[in-house]
Amino acid sequence: MNKDSETILKFQSVTKFYKGKAEPAVDQVSFDIAKGDFFGLLGPNGAGKTTSISIISSLLKPCSGKCIINNLDIASNLKKTKFFIGVVPQDIALYDSLTAKENLLYFGSLYGLPTAKLKSKINDLLTELGLDHVQNKKISTFSGGMKRRINLIAGLLHSPSLLILDEPMVGIDVQSKNVIRKFLKQLNDNGTTIIYTSHIMEDVQKLCNQIGIIDKGKLIANSSPRDLLSANPECENLEAVFLKLTGEKLRD
Repeated sequence: MNKDSETILKFQSVTKFYKGKAEPAVDQVSFDIAKGDFFGLLGPNGAGKTTSISIISSLLKPCSGKCIINNLDIASNLKKTKFFIGVVPQDIALYDSLTAKENLLYFGSLYGLPTAKLKSKINDLLTELGLDHVQNKKISTFSGGMKRRINLIAGLLHSPSLLILDEPMVGIDVQSKNVIRKFLKQLNDNGTTIIYTSHIMEDVQKLCNQIGIIDKGKLIANSSPRDLLSANPECENLEAVFLKLTGEKLRD
């Protein structure tokens, strides 16, 4: 994080236990995210990454510690903070029986957006992501890449200042990946702070200016890609650094 930048999110000594588990899923994890950061939150399967994202998204409450966005504790300010946060989940959260536009009108209405403003926003985003020509087709007819792009639009309709992306490139074609990468870069350049989780290290290295790595519930690294590579000169890329820090043992 740039120390001269204003902080948008503070994850403060957060711990989360799940019922029946002896070890915490997240164990005293702390990090700050500055406004304008493109923050990669990485970790092997079961490392605590998804739990952390769920806490930031207000889907889970921590057992201890705080998650603060724009100086508001999420746990006690759910209604206010939900307007600051946009969430794009890994699983496609769309209704197959509805058209693309019907889906977006429905999700936008959950934020109480004026109809005219919502329709204008939908049209702009559909055009930007190359989907305006299929807006009246049912989601069930869409390819994986098209569904991913609609999923992304649904998380942006209320113009969130913090966008959370959980594995947004899973199972899509190269052309869709290229469009999404360029769109996210532009979105970030225009001021939207992004939290990005992915197992595709090449994408993380290209997009993120700051990276946090979680393993076994602990934050084991928090730095820029350049500094992580400088600190591990034997590693030729971010994937090699990740494997060095988390090990090569399978996490199925």
